[in-house]
Amino acid sequence: MSRSICAFAIFLLLLPSLVMAQNQALTRIELNPTSQKGIDYLFNYLNMAGTTKAIEFRPLTRAERTHLYWKTMVNPLGYLKAGFSAGIDQWNDKPPEWEQGASSYGKRFANILGQYSIQRTVSFGLSSVLHEDNRYFNSGKTGLWPRAEYALMSGILARHDDGSRHFSISQLGGVAAGAFLSRSWQPPSQHSVGDGAVSFGITMSSNMGFSVVKEFLPDLGRAINKKSKHVRSHE
Repeated sequence: MSRSICAFAIFLLLLPSLVMAQNQALTRIELNPTSQKGIDYLFNYLNMAGTTKAIEFRPLTRAERTHLYWKTMVNPLGYLKAGFSAGIDQWNDKPPEWEQGASSYGKRFANILGQYSIQRTVSFGLSSVLHEDNRYFNSGKTGLWPRAEYALMSGILARHDDGSRHFSISQLGGVAAGAFLSRSWQPPSQHSVGDGAVSFGITMSSNMGFSVVKEFLPDLGRAINKKSKHVRSHE
């Protein structure tokens, strides 16, 4: 659970940059290259198709899919999240067999990064073979529940080349691979199948929760943009 909380904390820290990206789509403000690069990192880390809506979906080419995968693997936000998560596990002395100290922190960091790498690599391989697209596209729907339902289902569904959504074998397969294969290097207190199942459940729940955040984030962007315009008009 601590890793999910950590990821959400990092998301909140980076929220202003993402809101800026949403405002860009609404107001066509031109960003400098540094800001744009940061926004690209954030969209890539969150596995979002930018500000693209579901009705604007088009299938990825093999080259585009591969490019997105490599961007994900070297995305500095992934290393930042792993570092924060490892710090929380270090604070909680989890797992206890790894004790404390710099080398212990290194083990925890490598453990989280290893799980993340396995998850993304297996998801990439399966999605390439099955032609699944797990990126998040804004629903374009109206109403709280229709949008929330769409977002929650996005945690377990993927789009095929024709735009239809089906059960995402690649997404669940990647999460399962990361959760269970990592047991091979985990100490006894985290080595059981049950521990892997808990890790799998937490990651999937986190993915579904983040999908809801992604769906309603443009609303926050519009609200902040409207408020900033109101403030400027009274200066």
